[in-house]
Amino acid sequence: MAIRNRMPPWHENFSLPNGRTLLLRPVRPEDGPPLQGAFSLLGPDEIRERLVHAGEDVSADVVQRLTHPNPKSEIVLVAAEQLPPGEAVVGALARAAIVPGSRQAEYTILVSHFVAGQGLGRQLMRKLVKWARRKYLDRLYGDVLKSNEPMLQLAQSLGFKPQPHPDSPDLLRMVLELEA
Repeated sequence: MAIRNRMPPWHENFSLPNGRTLLLRPVRPEDGPPLQGAFSLLGPDEIRERLVHAGEDVSADVVQRLTHPNPKSEIVLVAAEQLPPGEAVVGALARAAIVPGSRQAEYTILVSHFVAGQGLGRQLMRKLVKWARRKYLDRLYGDVLKSNEPMLQLAQSLGFKPQPHPDSPDLLRMVLELEA
């Protein structure tokens, strides 16, 4: 009987068009320092565009929360080099968290410009949608700057619909209704 080389849940090798392969996997506590380093590679505008609420600096508290998600109510995935957690450079991060007291989750995706435009954001978004469906949620949404055209196009191509943001004229709320 053949032994299959199976990966743990939520793990996947992702080949970039340039030939490099990244490992998509759940975040680990050891990813804190590389994650902090990855944020330092991004300019303030990139962080503002992709992590709207983070501002210019990503504090140690934010990294701590990202690397220690509550498995009952959130998922945080990273795209990293195929090295052990803590040693691998993190090139992308995707998070979805259930809004307390609701049947909806909010997502955030951050892809470094070093690997942007190669299908990584799409694959991470698909994984967030899959997670939300497994949680039997009604809706997945994310707030996107109107100027972030690549993310708006990506979300729309996956079925998300733009809605006015309740608090900011600079944002659109991209919403995917999940009940099927």
